[in-house]
Amino acid sequence: MSHKILLMLEMQNEMNTKVHPQWIEQNFAWDRAIWIECAELMDHHGWKWWKKQQPDIEQIKLELVDIWHFGLSLLIQTSTVTKELSAKIADELALESHSEDFLKTVEDFSSNTLNEKQFSVPLFSKMLVGMGMDLDNLFKSYVGKNVLNFFRQDHGYKDGTYIKVWNGKEDNEHLVEICEVLDSNSDNFKGDLYKNLENRYQEIN
Repeated sequence: MSHKILLMLEMQNEMNTKVHPQWIEQNFAWDRAIWIECAELMDHHGWKWWKKQQPDIEQIKLELVDIWHFGLSLLIQTSTVTKELSAKIADELALESHSEDFLKTVEDFSSNTLNEKQFSVPLFSKMLVGMGMDLDNLFKSYVGKNVLNFFRQDHGYKDGTYIKVWNGKEDNEHLVEICEVLDSNSDNFKGDLYKNLENRYQEIN
């Protein structure tokens, strides 16, 4: 568990550095990004009592993964990437608890983020449990999204030359298909993901 978290911390630091080499010194408002994502998550869940709404579970899970990206960034910015930090996060993620009121859990997490300007791993874990997610689900989704972000950057995302739709499917759809057949516990999971994306992308060129 701690090993997977350490890998995600390293990947997040690498991604942030690719976007901005001095990202830590920039002191970006990761806490603001987190609570705004929480608002988007609540919209996907539905909270309006005056209209019929059905929770979009898959979109909620994607928002949780986005929050995890920002949360890792905030943890790195206020600490550093170490085995000790990954072990601490692992311990806090293991403090599984569940609330029957998922939206109240999101509000508690958002309130903590706003007031403390920190990323509460225990409260985040509570949201994961509320959506039936565990570390393996989070790891697989996070690594997939991170690798796709790198892939996009490496293939012209910034200058507008990147092609997002391949053979009738968006790159996100290709990513999901690839993740389904790869072993997320493999030491080569990250590299295999990138290689498979590369192979599919070359087919359109």
